[in-house]
Amino acid sequence: MSTKANLSAKDEKFRNFSLNDNMWKVVLYVGTPLALYQSLNQLFKIFDSMMAAHISANSVSAVAYLSQINMMLSALGGGLAIGSSLKISEAYGAGSFSLVKQRVSSLFAMCALLGLGILLILEPFAPQFLKLARTPESFISEGILYFRLELLGMVISFFNNVYIAIERARGNSQRILKLNMGVIAIKLSLTALFVYVLGSGISMISVATILSQSFLLCAAVINLNQKGNAFGFSIHSLSFKPSVIRPMIVLSIPVIIEKAAFSFGKVIINSMSTIYSALTVGALGISNNIGGITTMPQNGFQEGGSAIISQSMGAGKPKRALKAFWCILVINVIIGFILMCLSLTFLSQISDLFAGEDEEFAGMIASIYRFEAYGAIPLGINASVMALLYGFGKTKLTLTINFFRLFVFRIPVLWFLQNFTHFGSLSVGIVMAVSNIATGIFSLSIGLFQIRSICRRYDISLPLPGRGLAQKQTWNT
Repeated sequence: MSTKANLSAKDEKFRNFSLNDNMWKVVLYVGTPLALYQSLNQLFKIFDSMMAAHISANSVSAVAYLSQINMMLSALGGGLAIGSSLKISEAYGAGSFSLVKQRVSSLFAMCALLGLGILLILEPFAPQFLKLARTPESFISEGILYFRLELLGMVISFFNNVYIAIERARGNSQRILKLNMGVIAIKLSLTALFVYVLGSGISMISVATILSQSFLLCAAVINLNQKGNAFGFSIHSLSFKPSVIRPMIVLSIPVIIEKAAFSFGKVIINSMSTIYSALTVGALGISNNIGGITTMPQNGFQEGGSAIISQSMGAGKPKRALKAFWCILVINVIIGFILMCLSLTFLSQISDLFAGEDEEFAGMIASIYRFEAYGAIPLGINASVMALLYGFGKTKLTLTINFFRLFVFRIPVLWFLQNFTHFGSLSVGIVMAVSNIATGIFSLSIGLFQIRSICRRYDISLPLPGRGLAQKQTWNT
C-alpha cells in the first residue's frame, strides 16, 4: 500500500504559523472566518424559517420540528468528522504526514458506508420512524417528503462536514467561508424561487438544500484531488488497520453519542412543548435560531480552537495549547455579551420578521427568547471549554457536559414547570435560560479542574492571555 505524502508549501507555512506564532494572531486567523461561516449558516437557517413561514405557520413549525430529528441523525456523520479531524490535526502537528493521508482517505470511506446504511434503513420506513419520534400527525402529513429529501441532503453533508473539518485542520478557514457563501447564495436564491415565485411547499426547500450542498461537494472533490499531498484523497491510502482508524473511532464515538443525544433531547423538548400548541414548537425553534446569532460565532472559535489545541498537543506543546484556550474564552465571552445586547435591543423587529402579521406568534417568539438570551455568555464559556476538551481528546467529558445540559438541566426542569407551575408556554423559555446558565457553570468547573490536572501532568505554569510563553515545551504525548 502506498502512503507517500508531503505537505504543500502553503500547508507547511500554516503549520509553522500555528505552532510558533503569537497565539492571539493564530486564534483570530483561524477562528474569525469560521465564526463568520457559522454565522452565515445561522442566517441561512433563519431565512429558511422565514420562507417557510411565508407558506404557513404550521409549515414553519413542521420544519422546526423535523429539523431537530434530522440534526439527531446528522450527529452520526458530524461526530465522526469532528472526532476524526482532531486525530488528523494531531498527526499534522506531529509531522506524520503519511498518517494524515491515510486518515483523510479512510474517513471518507467510513462516511460513505455510514451514509449508505442510513439511506437503506430510513428511507423506506420514514413514516414509522417519525411516529416513533412522537412527531405530530399534522407535521408527518405535511413534511414526510421534506424529511425524505432531507435524509439525502444529510448524507451529502456527511462528506461536506469531513471536507470542512479537513480544511479547518489545514488552516483554510477563508476557503471554508468563501465556499459557504456560494452555498448560501445558491440555497437562498433557489428557495426564494420555489417559495415566492413558484408557490411550492416545504419539500422544495429541501431540494434547494440538496442542490446547494452538491455545489460544496463538487468543490471538495476538486480540492482534495491532490496526488501526493497529505490532505488529498487517495484510494491507495485507504486503510482499515486498527492503528489508522481505531484512534479516530474511539475519539468519535463519544462525540457521536453526545451530538445525537443532544438533538434527541431537543426532539423530546419539542414533543413536550406540543401540550401548549403546535405554534409553541415553532416559536421555540425560531427562538433557538435567534439564539444561534450569538452561539454560532462562538462555535466557530470552538471548532478552530480545538484544531489549534490538538495540533499543539501533537507537536508536544501543552502550554501553548492551554494559552489557546484562554484566548478563545476571552473572545467568546466578548462575542456573547455584544450579540446578546444587540439581539435583545432589536427583538421586536426580529420577531416580526418571522411572524409576519401574526402578532400572537410574534409575542410568543419574543417572550421565549427573552429568557434564552441570558445564556449567551454561559454558552460562550461552554464553547471554549468544549474546544479545550476536544483538543485534548477528552470527548467523554464533552459527552458528560451535554448529557447534563439536556437530561439534568433541561428536560426535568421543563417537566417540573409543566406539572407544578402555571407559566404555560413561557416555561419553554424559562427552561432554556436555566439549562444554558447551569451548563456554563458546570462546564467551567470541569474545564478548570482539567486545566489544573494538565498543569500538574506536564509540570507547567498556567499560561494566561497577554503573557508570553516562558519556554517552548517539547513534551511527548
